[in-house]
Amino acid sequence: MSAALILFFVLTLIVEILGTVGGFGSSLFFVSVGQFFFPFQIVLALTGMLHMFSNTAKLVFFWRSINKKLLLWLGISSAVFAVAGALLLRLVALDYAKLILGIFLLAFSVFMLFCPSFSVKANLRNSVGGGALSGFLAGFIGTGGAVRGLVLASFQLEKNLLIGTSAAIDFTVDLLRTIIYLDSNYFPANMLPLLPLLLVAAFAGSYLGKVIVNKISQQTFRILLLVLVLMLGLLMMVNELMVLWKN
Repeated sequence: MSAALILFFVLTLIVEILGTVGGFGSSLFFVSVGQFFFPFQIVLALTGMLHMFSNTAKLVFFWRSINKKLLLWLGISSAVFAVAGALLLRLVALDYAKLILGIFLLAFSVFMLFCPSFSVKANLRNSVGGGALSGFLAGFIGTGGAVRGLVLASFQLEKNLLIGTSAAIDFTVDLLRTIIYLDSNYFPANMLPLLPLLLVAAFAGSYLGKVIVNKISQQTFRILLLVLVLMLGLLMMVNELMVLWKN
């Protein structure tokens, strides 16, 4: 195994642990990291596959902690709009999408950190709207988990319930968008040796993340989730501003 592949595996394992502890999955970290190794379209396909493995692992570890009502409301809208976003990617590239998302993540996470009592009713309208937004972003730019994490955090869900429900929603979203990515030839055959690495990183990272989650309090979990989202938003903003500056 080359040094580059070892580094890729280690970084994938780390982002998987962070994504599990944060409760929103590893896609935003992984999309950022993956672009140092592969072209963007391949990264999208790898992200979908990693998340399929990852969400399978989380369903094994957190299957007792799923809110079935939220799974239905968020899951259907997320799946439908993930397909729409992935199909739209074939036709148009929104240059400022990641920058806008980064600004939103940064602003909303800061707001929720300074207003810890803020909450949103987990009703049909809010659930479907949050699911639609996160699903569309997952299909279009490869990551929507941070938005869904913020939506579920605003519902004031218990930490294990948030992680389990998020993983259950994400599974169908990632399955559908990965099928579209593969049909669009985003994943060449020479990338197949990476799949065992993704599988091991997904299960190991999810397990280690569960161990960490079980050792921290609900308040610490919420703060950690928001701090991670804040960092992700900042990272996304910096990356996109650098790209725009170069162009």
